[in-house]
Amino acid sequence: MLINLVLTINPISAEEIAEKKDDYSEVTLTLPDADDSVDIKEETAPQAVSVFAEQKSLKEKLQDVYNLEIYKYDKPSYLLDEVLTKRFDEDSKMDRLHLWGAYNGELDFSIRQDGAISNHYDFNAVNVGLDGFLKNNNADFRIMLGISPRSDRNMVQGMPADVYIASNKIPHHRFLIGHTRPPVGYEGGSSSYTLSFLGRSQIARTFGTARKLGVRGRGEYSLIDYDFGVYSSDTYFQEFFPGTEFVGWVNFKPLGKTDGRYGRLKIGGGMQAGKRDNNYCVTGAYIGYEYKRVMAEFEWSHANGYNGTLGRSVTDHASGFYATLGYMITKKLQALICYDQFDPDTHVNGNKRREYVVGLNYFIKGQALRLIFNYAFCQNDGGKDSHRLMFGTQILI
Repeated sequence: MLINLVLTINPISAEEIAEKKDDYSEVTLTLPDADDSVDIKEETAPQAVSVFAEQKSLKEKLQDVYNLEIYKYDKPSYLLDEVLTKRFDEDSKMDRLHLWGAYNGELDFSIRQDGAISNHYDFNAVNVGLDGFLKNNNADFRIMLGISPRSDRNMVQGMPADVYIASNKIPHHRFLIGHTRPPVGYEGGSSSYTLSFLGRSQIARTFGTARKLGVRGRGEYSLIDYDFGVYSSDTYFQEFFPGTEFVGWVNFKPLGKTDGRYGRLKIGGGMQAGKRDNNYCVTGAYIGYEYKRVMAEFEWSHANGYNGTLGRSVTDHASGFYATLGYMITKKLQALICYDQFDPDTHVNGNKRREYVVGLNYFIKGQALRLIFNYAFCQNDGGKDSHRLMFGTQILI
């Protein structure tokens, strides 16, 4: 019923597709910034002004939402951005407050090699947030709560997601203090709402994606951007400062001064090093390229112990990589393929796990309203192979 309702909101005819399909100058494909904590606008510098006129009535604003067309997919957009934004008078130090909500979930059918069939529904990400912005973009804050049910953390540990304050006074720089997701790997530090597939790669979900308390600084220029931070090695308020952790990531953008004429190329690398019981270190490298309808990305990572969202290991030497290709069939429909390999312990033979994934994204209204289909063949050297069919929905309001 949800899919039928979503498709009814913004029907698109074959004539409309034919009319627009040749002009891809405004399309931005899904190579998300390695932030995360960009869960949504997380940790990106605040955007200045909405496209809606302030004097419009609520009915007119909702009509604008209905007619909204979004062809930028590397950052999240919100359906009710203007409706749920409170703007302050000129004499106030506050510029605006934005209340938002986000949901990403999937229906998953699995068929194992031995014939066993299972199905379940996953709430991948369910968040409610409040963003506040000071005048002249001098500073901002975010209070973001995660309300997805989890069995491995209690409510107090799992509910605070991004809780931080940030300063933007120095040009090209942003400094944050609080609870955020460090860039342990490129995809491991990216927003949940700009991922190409319903799930992250094996290296990202094993080594990264965990939120931590700390201080970080980010810089962004035309040819380079970087993110360095010092954190507690605790994850999700489970322990009180068990150790210190450093996370750093640098991206080089060789085509950054060509205005996209030859596409966008990003070459990055980084490290996570810290102590929690024992020392651990994760290193990684990334290459991403996009040009008109095509996107491609490759990421490799190796760990001598790790401290990620799925738990920590101080003895395993693990390694993996993924390669993804994407193509925009129309301005709203994207096809993807991915090869993902992971070795959970390089000292043990015959335990590699491989995932062959095919995906379709239908961007009804950019990332704000998106339908997702993934098929994955999961090949496990140490266990039974399986097939997975996943049907997902994403809504950002």
